[in-house]
Amino acid sequence: MKQKLKIAIQMDPLEKLILKGDTTFILGHEAIKRGFEVFFYSPYDLIFKKNSTYANVKVLNLAIKNGKETFSYGERKVLKLSTFDVILMRQDPPFNMSYITATHLLEKIDSKTLILNNPFYVRNAPEKIFVTEFSKFMPDTLITRDLSEIIKFRKKNKDIIIKPLYGNGGEGVFFIKEKDSNFNVIFENFLNSSNEQFIIQSYIPQVKNGDKRIILIDGEVVGAINRIPAKNETRSNMHVGGTPVKTKLNKNDYLICEEISPHLKSKGLFLVGIDVIGKYLTEINVTSPTGIREINKLNEVKIEKIFWDKALEKLKI
Repeated sequence: MKQKLKIAIQMDPLEKLILKGDTTFILGHEAIKRGFEVFFYSPYDLIFKKNSTYANVKVLNLAIKNGKETFSYGERKVLKLSTFDVILMRQDPPFNMSYITATHLLEKIDSKTLILNNPFYVRNAPEKIFVTEFSKFMPDTLITRDLSEIIKFRKKNKDIIIKPLYGNGGEGVFFIKEKDSNFNVIFENFLNSSNEQFIIQSYIPQVKNGDKRIILIDGEVVGAINRIPAKNETRSNMHVGGTPVKTKLNKNDYLICEEISPHLKSKGLFLVGIDVIGKYLTEINVTSPTGIREINKLNEVKIEKIFWDKALEKLKI
C-alpha cells in the first residue's frame, strides 16, 4: 500500500479565489491531512514535449488556522504529469479554447493516473448542453442566436430566462418578463458579447423557493443544499448573493439522480453538481462543481472525506 500519494490540482491561482467556502481548497486540505503530497498548477502551466504532458508545478500547502483558510506555495519544478497518482481538474470556466486545450493535453497522460473528472467527458459534456440528454426533466429550452426563434419561444412561454451557453456562477443571466421593453437591448448585448449560441429557458416561478444543488460522487448522492435567491433576484447562485439553507431530497430529485447516475459513472464524471428548480433539472455541472462546504456546515458532514475514500477505491488502494 502506498503511504504517500502525489496529487496535482489544476486550478485557478489561489490568490484570486475566495478561500472561505471554496470546494477545491477543502479537497486539497483533506488530501494534505491524509499525508498526500499536493501540487498546484494552472492550465497555463501545462507543457507538451517529448510526446508527454508536463506541468510547471508548485508544492501546495493548505491549512485552516483559527477558522481561517491559508495557503502557501513551495518550490516550483517541471514534472511529468504521468508521475502523479491523481490529478484534479478544477479550474473554473469560461469553457473556452484554453479550457479545451487543457482537456486534450490531460488526455495524453498514462491511464494509470486517475484524472477527476475525466477530461474527455468534461470537454464533451458542458453543463448546459449535457443536460439536454435528459430533456424529459428540463424546462422548455432553446439554444440559438436566431431572433425569430427566440421571439416565438417568448410568445409561447411568456416569461423567459436567457443566459450564456458557457457561463458560470450566474454571470450574464437575465430574466425577461413577457412585456419587458429591454428585450431587444439584452438580445443585442448577447449578440455583441459572443459568437456562440445562447440558451433560453422558460421561467420557473418556483425559483423563488430556491435552486437545489445536489452533489454526486461516483454517481451516488452525498448531499444537497437549497440556494435561496436574494430579494428582487432570480439568480440563486451563491456568487451573486444566494443563501444556502438545509434541504431534503424529494421523490422527483431521487428519480432524476437515479436516471443520470449510470451516465455519470460510465463517463468518469466523478464529482458532479446538478441543479434542480421545482421539478426541473436545469444544469449538470461537471467542470468545477461547488457547494460541498455549505453542505458540510448545514449537515455536519465532511464530503471531502467521501471524495477521497471513493477516489482511493478507484485506485484500489
